[in-house]
Amino acid sequence: MNKDFFLYRHAWRYNGAPDREPQLSDSQCKELLKNGGWMVRNTFDFDCEEETQFWSIIKDSFGGMEELSSNERNKIRRACQSFEYKLVDSDIVKKHAYPIAKVTFEDYHVTDRSMNETVFNEYLDHCARNNYDYWGAFDKETGELVGFCAVHVFDTSCEYGIIGFQPEYKHNATYPYYGFFYKMNEYYLGEKRFKYVTDGSRSITEHSNIQPFLEQNFKFRKAYCKLKLHYKWWFGMIVRLLYPFRNVIPNRNIQAVLKMHGMQTE
Repeated sequence: MNKDFFLYRHAWRYNGAPDREPQLSDSQCKELLKNGGWMVRNTFDFDCEEETQFWSIIKDSFGGMEELSSNERNKIRRACQSFEYKLVDSDIVKKHAYPIAKVTFEDYHVTDRSMNETVFNEYLDHCARNNYDYWGAFDKETGELVGFCAVHVFDTSCEYGIIGFQPEYKHNATYPYYGFFYKMNEYYLGEKRFKYVTDGSRSITEHSNIQPFLEQNFKFRKAYCKLKLHYKWWFGMIVRLLYPFRNVIPNRNIQAVLKMHGMQTE
């Protein structure tokens, strides 16, 4: 079971498609915690009818340009006039994408994480151990790589990972993200006929505005699921002691854990 989960920021998380994650027993979680970490995050009953407090942001159909507003269609056309979007080899990402990732993290609304070359290379090592596609966005005038995205590919779905653009392109009316998401949705949903694409689960820290952007502009939706957290005994004690004071604790990391604790399905 350990191969199906990975440790990220002291928490065990499922490493596969969200619709495949099983509900874990207490004994299974204890086995994971023997190998490190402070808690296990287990989500299950993917895309259930109940409106829970936890979800994945997904898109499970592709209607081309016709499903979008005229304003969104114009932005996509402008983006595609300025950039070439295509699948690229991992070597291109290794050689040229780090500066883009660095400035992307600097734009996040959090200060508890940063991007340096070591962190970036560790992320690429993680991608290499799994099945990832890499997308590049190239300036049509210069041929330079100015944006990239890493996509975790499963059997019949995929999850969009790190996505970023050089900052000057975010403010020059070329609408780079519109073209990026349209082209990737077209490829995975339209051409490969995947069941769905996802931008991941609910953001606890809300460090970027990508998920609301996708809901508002590309018809992504919330696929509700159930959440259960399993703690190491000492960490669980701390969480339960601090939870009543969650609205006055200034530390963002602690706030995030306490917020997620309250999202669990009873």
